[in-house]
Amino acid sequence: MNFLCSWSGGKDSCYAFYKAKLLGYQPTVLLNVMNEYGDRSRSHGIPKEVLRAQADAINLPIHFFNSTWEDYEEKYVKNLKHIAENYPITHTVFGDIDIESHRAWEEKVSVAANLKAVLPLWQGNRKQLVLEMIDAGIEAMIVSCNQVLGKDFLGRTIDKNIISEFESLGVDACGENGEFHTLVINAPFFKNRIPVKIQDTAVSSNYNFANLKLIG
Repeated sequence: MNFLCSWSGGKDSCYAFYKAKLLGYQPTVLLNVMNEYGDRSRSHGIPKEVLRAQADAINLPIHFFNSTWEDYEEKYVKNLKHIAENYPITHTVFGDIDIESHRAWEEKVSVAANLKAVLPLWQGNRKQLVLEMIDAGIEAMIVSCNQVLGKDFLGRTIDKNIISEFESLGVDACGENGEFHTLVINAPFFKNRIPVKIQDTAVSSNYNFANLKLIG
């Protein structure tokens, strides 16, 4: 029942981690995929130093590897196998909710490494999951978003008020359609809050990104 968590640094992977623990699974190691330069996470654009600070707050090791989208699957399986040889893991935990192709891929790569995929949030109501996450004490801030939201949403905390704003703009409460990504800066199982600030913002491929830096 020891698990590796596919860790984006955002709210869904964090809440899946939290729910897996409640289900009796034992967290053992985190895995994050960086871009081909190794300076930011491929999915959320979060700097490695910030992801390391999260891992330190959880008191778990975090494993990184660099990848392009083209060789993502091959490298993912290779690294899963490597981690499974070095940690006593039996399961992988992912934060997907209802996109069937994502689940199929996660099960495929897990089986390739002789592991079993667990998706604690699967088939949950998207809005209800976010509300539960907030109530559980997970604090997440927006670190990238599309132009429907715009750069003014960067740095804002996911709370019940912002969900109403999302809905008025036709944006999914969970951001499952790629409208925004988050960074968790505090959670019930963190030993400390992540001291991070936004230095500046940038636009790439019509998407807004916050350039993050640890404080102190």
